Amino acid sequence: MVQEASNLSQQGQYVQANGLNVYYEEYGHGQPLILLHGGTDTSQMWQPFLASFVSHFRVIAPDSRAHGRTNNPNGELSYHLMADDVVAFIQALHLTQPLVFGYSDGGQIALEIGMRYPRLTAALVVGAAWYEVSETYINFLKTYGFEGPGVVDFEKLQRVAPEWVNFLKTEHTRTDNSDYWQTLLKQISGMWWTSLHYTAEDFYKITAPTLILVGDRDGLIELRQAVDMYHLIPNAELVVLPNTTHVSAVNDLSINIVLDFLLRHATPVSKNGAEDAG
Repeated sequence: MVQEASNLSQQGQYVQANGLNVYYEEYGHGQPLILLHGGTDTSQMWQPFLASFVSHFRVIAPDSRAHGRTNNPNGELSYHLMADDVVAFIQALHLTQPLVFGYSDGGQIALEIGMRYPRLTAALVVGAAWYEVSETYINFLKTYGFEGPGVVDFEKLQRVAPEWVNFLKTEHTRTDNSDYWQTLLKQISGMWWTSLHYTAEDFYKITAPTLILVGDRDGLIELRQAVDMYHLIPNAELVVLPNTTHVSAVNDLSINIVLDFLLRHATPVSKNGAEDAG
């Protein structure tokens, strides 16, 4: 059931895509806008900001592979695979030229889609994404107990980030596995520790209008990497958000900036609500 902006209570449905049973929530009408959440988060991260988008777009927010209510039958996680998931999801819903806004891991997925499926989307917003492992990035992972691929110090994570652990236990539950959140972290640590090996040519392949978004105090993503991507992607814009961290960069200011970008690159919608062809 599609919900209107005036009634954004939690509801959702499932669709089969790329071997997954993908949970997603859908609101509003118009050109589709897919919201891709960050790693260890769920589609619920967008709830505070949905009203800004729903008055303009058909907003679709899935739970990524292994996150929230979406399963992960093969136990694998990679940005390459999760980009394929989103492409299959788009095809399963018969979407034409959707807009895509991804943040953190969602931004990485959006980046992969732009490189490998350049004609699929009308525009991309790539928030807080990286292209090479940096000392800043490694220090961030180790601070929270992500010691290496598949290696997580859960006692350290509980000690330094108890609120995060409580969130994980609440948002990532499985009836057959009370400690599923730990399974998720082990799987995602492998993805977080894997080098991407992107080249300049990979970025040149991104032809959709692209907004690169990063906080000036991200603490995980180096500002220079956002600037590099801005210079490499042919049709890119760059926004550096003032006084924001990796966690706080999705806020009212950034949502307004993203909305402006999306409206400038949206496909005209015909009177019957369908996207105009061509």
